[in-house]
Amino acid sequence: MFEQMPNGYFLNDLIVFNSLREGGYVSKGFIFEAPDLTNAQAAELNGFQDQISLMLASLGAYLTLASGTKGELDAVADEVKSLGAKVALVYRRPDALEDAEAMLKAGLDAFGRVDQLVVASGYNKAGFIHELKYEDWQAVMDANVRGEWFMAKAVGTYWISAKVKGKMLMMSSVRGRHGNISGYTGYCASKGATDALTRVLATEWAKHGITVNSIAPTVFRSKLTAWMYGNDELGQATRARSLARIPLGRLAEVEDLMGMALYLLSPASDFTTGQVIYVDGGFTAG
Repeated sequence: MFEQMPNGYFLNDLIVFNSLREGGYVSKGFIFEAPDLTNAQAAELNGFQDQISLMLASLGAYLTLASGTKGELDAVADEVKSLGAKVALVYRRPDALEDAEAMLKAGLDAFGRVDQLVVASGYNKAGFIHELKYEDWQAVMDANVRGEWFMAKAVGTYWISAKVKGKMLMMSSVRGRHGNISGYTGYCASKGATDALTRVLATEWAKHGITVNSIAPTVFRSKLTAWMYGNDELGQATRARSLARIPLGRLAEVEDLMGMALYLLSPASDFTTGQVIYVDGGFTAG
């Protein structure tokens, strides 16, 4: 199954392209993009971007990585190069449709076609609404929703025109479904928007044979959440509150997300679309 995977992943915060070589085997092609709004935003993506990049590289993907954060991008590129993968780098992020179209063009120029799009944004600026500045709320919405829309418009337009039965994967969160007492009006609203975008794109594009799904994890280990895994008082209290909602009794590791990501990018999921799939240890079950 893995050798027959269509290539062409796109991640906004991770943007991936792949293309098929003659014979239907992986011809390798990946684009990664991480917004450079803040160091914290780039940090949150680190765990997921590293693991999905390494997973795709191990399957033989050519990786075209795009990011506005050069240091983060170079670090990921070095990791995948160590596996023998070929990597092209593009230093920009989807602040406008022109950026998304330029990233698409880079993937097409490098590998001839794009079959998959993965958008994995995850920025947050916490603050209670009576204290939070509008500009901070809007920055979360721009990072987590606007970039998804630009990438969907650019790649979806190409897929429809070229009659490509593409696969789009986005990164949502349990916070798209559940509120949070810690001042998450931006983050929860943005992930709720991701969930809605997942469903509407799935219904809009189904007639073209394009599938759209999202992964919605609970807290998983990354640079941004590392403090929750430590031994300081705040970290322990926050971890205990999260664990109280998770029947499996632990927080997530980024590796827990890889199996679902691979499924949703492979032909095994050809009849799965419009789904927000919770990889959360049972967080949303109770």
